[in-house]
Amino acid sequence: MIRRNLSPEDVRALAAGRHETPADVLGMGTLDGRLLVRTWQPHAIRVELLDLQHGRTLPMSPGAASGLFEWRADAERPFRYRFRVTTADGANHDLEDPYRFPPWLTDFDLHVFHEGTQYRAYEKMGAHPRVVEGVPGVQFAVWAPNAAGVSVVGSFNRWDSRLHLMHRRGLGGVWEIFIPGAAPGDLYKFEIRSRLGPVEQKADPYAFFAEVRPRSASIVWASDRYTWNDSSWMERRSQQRWHEAPILIYEVHPGSWRRRAGRWLTWRELADELIPHVLSLGFTHIELLPPAEHPLDASWGYQTTGYFAPTSRYGTPDEFREFVDRCHQAGLGVIVDWTPAHFPKDAHGLARFDGTALYEHADPRQGEHRDWGTLIFNYGRHEVRSFLLSSAMWWADAFHVDGLRVDAVASMLYLDYSRPPGEWIPNRFGGRENLEAIDFLRRFNEVVHAEHPGFLTCAEESTAWPMVSRPVYLGGLGFDFKWNMGWMHDTLEYFAKDPIYRKYHHNMLTFSMVYAFTENFVLPFSHDEVVHGKRSLLAKMPGDPWQKFANLRLLLAYMATHPGKKLLFMGAELAPWTEWDCHGELDWSLLNHAPHAGIRNLVGELNRLVRELPALHQLDTQPDGFEWIELHDSDQSVLAFLRRARPPARELVVVGNFTPVPRHNYRIGAPRGGVWREVLNTDADVFGGTNVGNGGSAKAEPKPWHGRPWSLSLTLPPLGLLIFEAPPPEPSPATAPPNSANTAAHPSGAQITVEVPPADH
Repeated sequence: MIRRNLSPEDVRALAAGRHETPADVLGMGTLDGRLLVRTWQPHAIRVELLDLQHGRTLPMSPGAASGLFEWRADAERPFRYRFRVTTADGANHDLEDPYRFPPWLTDFDLHVFHEGTQYRAYEKMGAHPRVVEGVPGVQFAVWAPNAAGVSVVGSFNRWDSRLHLMHRRGLGGVWEIFIPGAAPGDLYKFEIRSRLGPVEQKADPYAFFAEVRPRSASIVWASDRYTWNDSSWMERRSQQRWHEAPILIYEVHPGSWRRRAGRWLTWRELADELIPHVLSLGFTHIELLPPAEHPLDASWGYQTTGYFAPTSRYGTPDEFREFVDRCHQAGLGVIVDWTPAHFPKDAHGLARFDGTALYEHADPRQGEHRDWGTLIFNYGRHEVRSFLLSSAMWWADAFHVDGLRVDAVASMLYLDYSRPPGEWIPNRFGGRENLEAIDFLRRFNEVVHAEHPGFLTCAEESTAWPMVSRPVYLGGLGFDFKWNMGWMHDTLEYFAKDPIYRKYHHNMLTFSMVYAFTENFVLPFSHDEVVHGKRSLLAKMPGDPWQKFANLRLLLAYMATHPGKKLLFMGAELAPWTEWDCHGELDWSLLNHAPHAGIRNLVGELNRLVRELPALHQLDTQPDGFEWIELHDSDQSVLAFLRRARPPARELVVVGNFTPVPRHNYRIGAPRGGVWREVLNTDADVFGGTNVGNGGSAKAEPKPWHGRPWSLSLTLPPLGLLIFEAPPPEPSPATAPPNSANTAAHPSGAQITVEVPPADH
């Protein structure tokens, strides 16, 4: 609504596309007792005012500059109107006036955004299809406090920055406009005129959808059209005790899992093919490398430009919703990698968004990751916190994802991360800790857990920072889990050694148990371990081909039996010889060869055991779930340990032989007598082995060993791992089941009663 007369500076600012408050001088308003309508139509040769209330067509007069048109009248009351604009080609266009609509953002909206406590800023920022006073259009809002002017340009206005100048709201630098006629599917950007530099066209930081690279325009998208069918899953998730549940994660790069005629699969095709594959292997969760929009394929999504937009490479946002929905209906959780540690320098993205260091720090000693050529968020800036916290909430709110794995947390925590002395700035106490990032991570975990019970957060944190996975109220960072990078590095380094030398490095296997319960750990063999010259898991293994496969089987089984939740990168089940290539697809033909098919069989069987045997998951994060039997036999490179769950679940004995030498009559202590069932032998022929083992069971003898009253004399297969399940406890006569029922062993080890039906004569 017009609030003041037009000055020469207003005219120059409108013509230059840098007016900060166009709604003060355009639209309809009463000045000096006269009703005034003014419009800025730089393409028009004539403009008429259509009085929709009284059915009049009123000519408008040219204003103070070419493109300005005005109409004034005495004793008139405001009325509903449109413009009829005639352009040089003689065409007429009936247009709504974007400056006649009231502001959308309230003072409270602006206050909480600038305060850093707006956790759903996506509800107001960005582009939102709306109907205002019966007129459909799109509401736009963007934060650019140091801009001299901001325009929305797009497919609806011929990318002309003079047509839709945004209005600045207050001193905080939020700009907004409602554009009648704009609609879902329209392309757009914000053209930002900096006070300090050139004009830039920027993608919307809050965009819900974007063009497929290399194009970079944002796309208007209605986010409320999908109907979810996963209410049962969401209810179960909210009640889940994840620390005591089996978590088996299949990490996926959607663009290279499988391709069709050289192209990426769509989200729907992935749902058709990926979900059955993951289910057949027994995984509980799919983790997606960052599915958010990113410009460079080779970044795998870790250099994000669209923090609210699933990448358009694989389909629309609603098709991504359908993928998550179908995962949930199939009983699979979905975790996505999220990248609040850094962002790329691409011109259309967040870098120097309004001509200044807005989302990042101005000083490169704080604001740039030289290792990755990316920029670091300014976590102390309130609006940046609102942006990032809202992004986290968006993935949970809009896409029902079940968790976020936060990338590169170590780089967030330390101001001197990968920096030599003199190239970093200490905190206000003179220390190396990034206090603003720490506060942000704690608030992130508090907010998402409060709003979404059962939601998982996991930190990729590679240092000894304490209490990463402990609650904020106890002084921790508040994550549910932390990747156990130390275990991963030590284990892979150990397995890469020739078995003849492993006895000198035995501590590389045993050391992990010194700290195994200091955090809630995920054991990751992730994408990072099979790229950049690190070789595939199979190629890391020493020895001839048979030994390589046996070592890989042993590695996977050792991982499955070690305390902690599990993560495997896609393709591990195929045992590829070559590294992962993000520009290709997995070599599915490997499954035609028995050794590779054996690895797939083993992965499926290990996952089944972890899911069905409580001793392999229930106490993953508690010391009571693990006990050494033999950890000192470095000369023979043998380890043996117990895994436990709460009664009545039965305990397990795990024995690993890390040399290619079979070991006969190898004795280990056992906590009880009876026949121990061999539930896994990695040397079984179905996995590609040679069937060296114990015939499926071993009977404990009353011979004390390892400080226990019973012991098992075992045959240990070469480069093999064995799992034995304890015999069921003897039933007490007082509690013996009646004759009308039989007693059976549930996979959990609990005794269940099965009613026997009458015989059919």
